[in-house]
Amino acid sequence: MKTKMTFILCLFLMLISCNNKTGISSLKCEMLTNPLGIDCLAPRLSWVITGEERGIKQQGYHILVASSLELLDKEQGDLWDSGDVVSDQSIQIVYAGKTLSSRQTCYWKVKVSTTKGESSWSEPAYWSMGLLDEKDWQAQWIGLDRAFEWDNPDAQYTRLSARYFRKEFMTEKQMKKATLYLSGLGLYKLYLNGDVIGDQELSPTPTDYSKSIKYNTFDVTGQLLNGENAIGVVLGNGRFFSMRRRDNYYPPGHHWLYNVRNFGFPKMILQLEIEYTDGEKQVIVSDNTWNVTADGPIRSNNEFDGEEYDATKEMAGWNQPRFNDSIWLQADLTESPGGKLEAQINPNIRIMETIKPIGIKEQASGKYIMDMGQNMVGWLQMRVKGQKGDCVTLRFSETLNPDGSLYMANIREAQVTDKYILKGGNEETWQPMFTYHGFRYVEITGYPGIPRLESFEGKVLYDEMETVGTFETSDSTINQIYKNAYWGIRGNYRGMPTDCPQRDERMGWLGDRATGSLGESFIFNNNNLYAKWLDDIEQAQLENGSIPDVAPNYWDAYNNNMTWPAAYIIIANMLYEQYGNAEPIAKHYASMKKWLDYMKENFMVDYLITRDTYGDWCLPPERPEIIFSEDPARKTDGLLIGTAFYYHLSNLMNGFATLLDKPEDAIYFSELSKNIRQAFNDKYLNKEVPQYSNNTVTANLMPLCYGMVPAEYEKEIFKQIGSKTENDFNGHVSTGLIGIQWLMRGLSEHGRADLAFRIATNRDYPSWGYMVENGATTIWELWNGNTADPAMNSGNHVMLLGDLVTWFYEYLAGIRNKQGCIGFSQIELKPYPVDGLNEVKASFLSPYGLIQSTWLKHGNDFQWDITIPCNTTARVCIPATTGDAITENNRNISEAEGIEFVGMEGEYAVFNVMSGSYHFVSSK
Repeated sequence: MKTKMTFILCLFLMLISCNNKTGISSLKCEMLTNPLGIDCLAPRLSWVITGEERGIKQQGYHILVASSLELLDKEQGDLWDSGDVVSDQSIQIVYAGKTLSSRQTCYWKVKVSTTKGESSWSEPAYWSMGLLDEKDWQAQWIGLDRAFEWDNPDAQYTRLSARYFRKEFMTEKQMKKATLYLSGLGLYKLYLNGDVIGDQELSPTPTDYSKSIKYNTFDVTGQLLNGENAIGVVLGNGRFFSMRRRDNYYPPGHHWLYNVRNFGFPKMILQLEIEYTDGEKQVIVSDNTWNVTADGPIRSNNEFDGEEYDATKEMAGWNQPRFNDSIWLQADLTESPGGKLEAQINPNIRIMETIKPIGIKEQASGKYIMDMGQNMVGWLQMRVKGQKGDCVTLRFSETLNPDGSLYMANIREAQVTDKYILKGGNEETWQPMFTYHGFRYVEITGYPGIPRLESFEGKVLYDEMETVGTFETSDSTINQIYKNAYWGIRGNYRGMPTDCPQRDERMGWLGDRATGSLGESFIFNNNNLYAKWLDDIEQAQLENGSIPDVAPNYWDAYNNNMTWPAAYIIIANMLYEQYGNAEPIAKHYASMKKWLDYMKENFMVDYLITRDTYGDWCLPPERPEIIFSEDPARKTDGLLIGTAFYYHLSNLMNGFATLLDKPEDAIYFSELSKNIRQAFNDKYLNKEVPQYSNNTVTANLMPLCYGMVPAEYEKEIFKQIGSKTENDFNGHVSTGLIGIQWLMRGLSEHGRADLAFRIATNRDYPSWGYMVENGATTIWELWNGNTADPAMNSGNHVMLLGDLVTWFYEYLAGIRNKQGCIGFSQIELKPYPVDGLNEVKASFLSPYGLIQSTWLKHGNDFQWDITIPCNTTARVCIPATTGDAITENNRNISEAEGIEFVGMEGEYAVFNVMSGSYHFVSSK
């Protein structure tokens, strides 16, 4: 009988195990899938728990990291065996095993115990280490430090041809593994035995090359041949060789704006390490045994001006063995640019989408205008057949003149022109290698015959990052604005977040992304990009603490204001809250404090900031043809803005100091914030009205959202915001870049989501809908971008989005972190179902998994489907008059599994809800 009972018990346990559908997916190291060549000595590991049951919560984990798959399969973690760890943490787990070494490959897996049982081991994942020590680099920097008769490196519009490098070598034994490390500056294209290696474009990522240089790692085991091999590398100019050398063309006072920093002629460092099955190793390095030519088909390449390609100068087989390079030059040994070689963690640019043109017409004799149907960023691939020497010229713009020709005024001095000279014979296919354009329209001249739509494709290029969000509503204006934002945001991801992709600028302006980065994180996984950008900002900091407005500092733009450099601290906080990534805060804390100390010592008097540069940048002007408002009543005092920003940043630093266990700093920032708040209100708060300063929306909105307003005045200050917006501006936006960072959230948090919705759906000036109404497919730089002076009216700028995308996700869809929580470990789901909007469908792939929120108004019912990922819980706020009037999956909510009623809060019934999928219906 005892044996029979034991058998039944074992069978029961087996059945439970079989029915356990808890799984593990999306294993990440440093938020990357199976990364190669990282240089983090203690990388952070993350995973996603999956399962259909409700209430799945991790209770513990067990991680194994092994030096081989064989050991991992045997469940032997010779590098790290965490053992059974009691914890619900499943993101940002710091590796705590043996010290890792250069070139090491680490294989890992994890299993978890949950409230619904134990998972099986995950599928294995891996990461490899890069070259961790400077001594690991046997390679030397090589280049060709000279110009040739076809170049013009000192011209106002610089011209420099691409450099082609090659090296042949032999392998004679069976290979086990081959790894290639490369940094090619400014940009590279890598070949091995004639094949392109990798799908990256315009790489590596841009930096201040005197401070840091990023290298990429490739597993090329499958591309090497037994016997003769050849490596080929083409170097373009990128941000290394300056696009503009304007010292002789503009007065000295304008140098910071017009003179782009120059690091020298292109150069590279390459190391190929081959490991044979018998244990021997072979290393191929860049040195002066390489050959090089600048007399190849890429005659000129410049990010502002385009690329010129002469196919008659192609060198067939140049990147393959046995090519005759006897007339090539010997590569020069060059000095390092000075920066530290570091593994690139942020993603490279690649072709992420291909679009087809929608129309083409002859605008003048032999001149055709092609419409891509979408303002895009990337380049045009062309198929063409003609005679040797025929030259096709492609010129790019965002909009057209009334006569149908390209509107070039807002491109300023960028030449934005690609030229292709045919070699003749069969049909030829070409696309540029070292430039990109922001464009919707293309002017085509010199094309043999009549160009056809099917001969062209638009290649959309941006940083290879995962799209994590979707958003759609019943309102067509909001949907198009969201689409415009999507195209604009991704088009300006270039290894740094740029301001625009089309004119002679394309810089990483800090102020443009301070709040925008938060909204962007709901659409794209931008963690690694923005973590890298914070490195750029610190590297641009001067010894005295000053931080520029542009990073990397290709312009010498040190203006010492609060608002633009504030992005440094605000984005670090965003990375912590959205991704649970505290590392940037720890890494840059001292630098951030140094900057705030510098600003305090130099520009704070009696706790008020006395300096500002930009004010509430690009607020809607009163006349359509001007860029900046001339009406004092519309402008917000820049010193008010600067002081409010310092207060806000001091509060963030207080939180950072607490997080990093720096109690003295926390006390310092807390006391400083109190003193600033008091001085600010003494200076700017008119208690009799009440209002701040001259009563602009921005002047009132900033202290309200930053928590500076005394409690007894909060309602009256908010009334001023609503009244100003509705009465003085007829329900339209009146703020610039500063105020727009808080406008939509500020209105909604204080009971006027209806006014925020009106602003979001307006289609007359000034509004995002006005841009849509006038044919925009991205976001303009100016509210009046179709009428303003062309000196500053980019058609693809994201700075005026402000907090709009954040509002879409956090308020309309209702997806946000629960207050005080990070990384969406605990979620708040609270939609704002405003009148005029009947449906919202949104999803967001958080670090813990997919969050979904889809609601629909149907008669008197509010129907809401939500998904809460495993290993999280949510505070769910359902629009309702009472908790009893809600059903979940066609039964009273009180009977539903995984739901606990908390109480009523205004017009919401609040519940604590476990992970899982739910269908709610509430009735009025």
